[in-house]
Amino acid sequence: MQNIDFVLLITAFMMLLSVVSSKLSSKFGIPALVIFLAVGMLAGSDGILGIHFDNAELAQNIGTLALIFILFGGGLDTKFKSIKPVLTEGLILATLGVFLTAAFVAVCVHYLFNFGILESFLLGAIISSTDAAAVFAILRAKGIALKKGLSPLLELESGSNDPMAIFLTVTILQLMTLSQTPSLYEWISNFFIQFVFGGIMGFMFGFLLPKILNKLHLDFYGLYPVFTIAWVLLLFSLTDTLGGNGFLAIYIAGIVANTKEFVYKKNLIGFHDGLAWTMQIAVFLTLGLLVFPSQLPDVAFNGFLIALWLMFVARPAGVFLSLLFSSFSFREKTFISWVGLRGAVPIILATYPFIQGLEHAPLLFNTVFFVVLLSILIQGTTLPKVAKWLRVDQRAQKEEKPLHATPLLYYTIKQFAIDKDSKVVGTSIAELELPSDFLILLIKRGESYIRPTGSTIFQSNDILLIQCDKSVKYKKILHKIF
Repeated sequence: MQNIDFVLLITAFMMLLSVVSSKLSSKFGIPALVIFLAVGMLAGSDGILGIHFDNAELAQNIGTLALIFILFGGGLDTKFKSIKPVLTEGLILATLGVFLTAAFVAVCVHYLFNFGILESFLLGAIISSTDAAAVFAILRAKGIALKKGLSPLLELESGSNDPMAIFLTVTILQLMTLSQTPSLYEWISNFFIQFVFGGIMGFMFGFLLPKILNKLHLDFYGLYPVFTIAWVLLLFSLTDTLGGNGFLAIYIAGIVANTKEFVYKKNLIGFHDGLAWTMQIAVFLTLGLLVFPSQLPDVAFNGFLIALWLMFVARPAGVFLSLLFSSFSFREKTFISWVGLRGAVPIILATYPFIQGLEHAPLLFNTVFFVVLLSILIQGTTLPKVAKWLRVDQRAQKEEKPLHATPLLYYTIKQFAIDKDSKVVGTSIAELELPSDFLILLIKRGESYIRPTGSTIFQSNDILLIQCDKSVKYKKILHKIF
């Protein structure tokens, strides 16, 4: 019992310290990832608390679980309308861009470590994905808004390029450890099966989730988050078992689900955002514990050269070649290249060689950790200055128009009563999928007045106070829905 109490005490202390220390991110422009990793390192074998942790398999499992909810939370917070104009460019960056970055990094690794082609490409694949979550935290903290198209592109790329990096890492490890090497045809077929099937599964589960949530009519709100957690885990495990890419499925499911209205939508998005932060702290602390800082000086010189090559050669080459036919300007492509922060995923992937028992697994892990640390320190802290230097920040504020009372003339407020035979009795507001400018402001039920939400269930004799734009055919909507 005392041992459990000690573990809980240390866990609570480290998580609280991570959360409070994250204030440094907004005050000094230090990415929160660095703070979480630093707390883990201070608590590790070479740190103040001296907690010995070297279980790479456990760290990998924690990282996988964390990544599931981080990706779903990111997808659920992504608006499809904003990423639609840059969908093609984002997907190219998330696939071809990742492959090219890995290939260019492999060239540098080959000459620095004298590794073979596969082992060099393995390290390149591990650090090929980006983590733009820290980028937006820094830009928001500094009050910098990017020009139209840049933010959605970076958001889409950072959320969708992790599956490609994972696929490349696993595939290369299979080539290195399997006695029979798969053919190029098998490799390409496996790629398309994983991504196409993962995309289909993600779309199906994302499409069904709002419909099921709206039909459940659970008595307690607390059960809705439990249901979504189980739904996400079911999607990932089922997709992975059937040969698809579970991480891609999770991200797509979040995006698709957000395109529909469902009960407690705002609350559930907030819940999964908090869960994603919890998972980020958990995985960063774990990875911080796993690393031994005393071993980092041995890889410092080569790690520094790889980080510089990644920032100034590999990432820019991947971006410029991937966006060769896009409408983005040279300055914008340069900024996209600089927003190549590495995050938790490369460090998680760096645990894979340990599981496979590769000879150079410790060297790979320490090098990746050092490169990630330099990336987020150098690129993360200079992002605001680079955005201003390249003039991709939107500093010009639109001139505010004076307020007038005239907008009220464009709206009409109407009253509508639901009779006992109405087809909406027993259904929720979210199920109706009403137009955005058709608002139910108030419901009078008997002698009570109810402020409606998406989960509000209609009852017979309810009287609705509706605000409806004149451009919307009011009677047509009432006849069709009510």
